[in-house]
Amino acid sequence: MANHKSSKKRIRSTETKKTQNRYQARTVRNAIKNLRAATDKEEVVKSVPGVISNLDKLTKKSVIHRNKAANLKSKMMKKANAMEKVVPESSEAEKS
Repeated sequence: MANHKSSKKRIRSTETKKTQNRYQARTVRNAIKNLRAATDKEEVVKSVPGVISNLDKLTKKSVIHRNKAANLKSKMMKKANAMEKVVPESSEAEKS
């Protein structure tokens, strides 16, 4: 157990920061999971910028590594771009 006043404060602040970081990281992981499971094009395109912004914030605070954030953003953008290119079959039938 810490004996000095500053080390006791450091323990308290570390615990607080750890709790906040874990909460924010968990929130982003859930957002990514929901994005991967989404099938609606508008939902994916709408949520990608927010998730990328949150990833950048976590990277800036060193909660996650910058390369991991880059990989996650790349995969999300691939999914979003692929969904934009897919034309629903119902709209093709209506044109004919």
